[in-house]
Amino acid sequence: MTLTDPTLRHIYVELARLDLLIHRRLARLAHALPSLDDGDDAPARAVQSLGFSMNDVQSLLQQPFGETFAADAESREGDAPPGDDTYAEAMRAIEAQIADVVQESDETGGSRLAQLALQCDLTRFELDALLICLAPALDLRYERIYGYLHDDMTRRRATPNLILDLLSPPGPERLRDLVHLGNDAPLLRLHLLEEVGEPGLLQPVLLNQPLGVEPSIVFWLLGRYNPGPALQPYVEVIAATAPNATELGALHFDDAQTVAMAQAAAGDAFIVLTGKDGAAKRDAMAWFARALGAPLLMLDLPALKVAAADIAMTLDIFLRDALLTGSVAAFAGWDALLEEGAPPAHFMQKLCAHGGPVAIASESEWRPRAGDRSRRLAWIDFPPPAYVQRRDFLGATLAQLSSAEPLDSVALAGRFVLTTRQMTDMIASALDYAAQAGRPLNNADLFTAAREHSSPRLSTFARKLSARYDWDDLILPADHLARLRELLQTVRGRPQVLDEWGYGRKLAPSYGVSALFAGPPGTGKTMAAEVLARTLGLDVYKIDLSGMISKYIGETEKNLERIFTEAENSNAILFFDEADAVFGKRSEVKDAHDRYANIETSYLLQRMEAYDGVTILATNLRANLDEAFTRRLHSVIDFPFPDATQRLRIWRALFPAHTPCAEDVDLAALARRFKFSGGSIRNVIVAAAYFAVADEGIVTMAHLLHATRRELQKLGRLTDESDFYS
Repeated sequence: MTLTDPTLRHIYVELARLDLLIHRRLARLAHALPSLDDGDDAPARAVQSLGFSMNDVQSLLQQPFGETFAADAESREGDAPPGDDTYAEAMRAIEAQIADVVQESDETGGSRLAQLALQCDLTRFELDALLICLAPALDLRYERIYGYLHDDMTRRRATPNLILDLLSPPGPERLRDLVHLGNDAPLLRLHLLEEVGEPGLLQPVLLNQPLGVEPSIVFWLLGRYNPGPALQPYVEVIAATAPNATELGALHFDDAQTVAMAQAAAGDAFIVLTGKDGAAKRDAMAWFARALGAPLLMLDLPALKVAAADIAMTLDIFLRDALLTGSVAAFAGWDALLEEGAPPAHFMQKLCAHGGPVAIASESEWRPRAGDRSRRLAWIDFPPPAYVQRRDFLGATLAQLSSAEPLDSVALAGRFVLTTRQMTDMIASALDYAAQAGRPLNNADLFTAAREHSSPRLSTFARKLSARYDWDDLILPADHLARLRELLQTVRGRPQVLDEWGYGRKLAPSYGVSALFAGPPGTGKTMAAEVLARTLGLDVYKIDLSGMISKYIGETEKNLERIFTEAENSNAILFFDEADAVFGKRSEVKDAHDRYANIETSYLLQRMEAYDGVTILATNLRANLDEAFTRRLHSVIDFPFPDATQRLRIWRALFPAHTPCAEDVDLAALARRFKFSGGSIRNVIVAAAYFAVADEGIVTMAHLLHATRRELQKLGRLTDESDFYS
């Protein structure tokens, strides 16, 4: 028989050694058991007999301690039972053969069985015990043999008692070997062996507990690693040759990250990757494994915790498998284990005791408690990719795609702060949109996909505006329009100024841009926010700050914190209406209400300054805002009440071109006579259309004047009847 796999050759000769141990045990039994008759098969019939007599009980009481089926040696006509010397020569020959096979396997890739013994620090006794439990999984004849040795053909698995019978000398000395089968010994602590059930044994005693080899160990010894049931739903195996950041390092990692990972790979430290860029962290772990020439075994901790599994046991099995397969033990979602900012002490101690490389990925910052570790940790931060990284990644990826127009990777990178995974998903979605429309990819597809992948949950806290208006719809003085365009350029120029020119390192407190739109209701503040959003290709969400106020202490801050937290990576314009409701002037503290009101304002000042997005606040009463707040804004733009000329432009801009109108409609007269803001003019035009539909289907001057009267009444303003008839 020729075996090419060194592990199988090793197992084959080890099983030959086991056969010799079984022969020795059978010889002892044949000598020790009392004969039922003079036939040659008497010992065999005695072993398989399930009946017991008084003589059998007396015989058992005469046996030496720990020697099953052994009778007093002197009762057998002075013959001594066969000892180890009888089989010594055969045993030495097999052990020499084992040594030759192991040495030969070391020259041809190594034996996995020898690797298991070395990595798990197994003694010769423990390796033999493992082989005894492994044998029935490889050859069913051992099930019948074990049944014979148990004197019970229904008992076909190895037990601690059977292991001791085969490996230990008779007498009290065998108790010393029993510790190798304890829960704190490698065989059970590393779950190489597991307790299995057999018919009729609901609660077996220790010596009678059936044992088997964990299935994943069996398959691994046979040449294929398959995670066991405890790991299967939560583990992912990434081969050492899988694509990783080696080819795309410049697109994922900066110099500091690459150096830190290389240093960790060269030493015995394990890497701790923190930050929100999950895809980059995953690629970093693959890069780390590739640098070590090892596969990656990744455990999904959040899924494991949700399943309410035995996390400690699963962690032991996971670390064992990583050690045996020579893999980097990688933990995704480490945050799931944190308790008060630190992992449980025994988890860290297990990781530090692990002999192989380790990689941990978490979103939040954490630190182990003192005394919990004995290995050096290499901390590497992976925030969302910086502008240059986003630009390079998108530029390289989009350059490989066919498109109907030059794809603007610079604008995408500058307007959307996306993680590596979000950028990948965004491009895939954009390609879906183009394919559904039956045309090549264009920039509109990319911007639409980028918006959708930026703020999937922000709509639960705020109302998304539709951004229907363009610059031609804004009726403002020239200087005010110029200031809006300057604000637009500020948003567009952030990446170049803050990142490429280095202003962000010292001169800018944050990446965010904030502005205040102040003016009477209906003067175009919301419209201007929509115009900016449409021009930039961003979504705009409107938050009514007056609805965030709570009478309960601390609730206002919590409400706003939820908005800011969700908006951190939304890449949307946040439009806060009624800003004076929260950002009012801080007052002298006369009671507890004043003190907490001031705390709310101070908190919001700091939170706004730290926010990295685009924020626009609107107020009807600029004079009520705190001066410390307005000082922190990039731009303050007043929206004046329109004069007659501007009102006429608003009337003409808002009046739909397809509206059927009578010849008597005089928009100039309406603009001259009635001092309305743009919002009120819109209301009049819409109301007049409904009046016309109920009449003859044509908008007349009478309809417009009637709608005007109703708008004035709604605003509580006095009407001059002469304006309606002159």
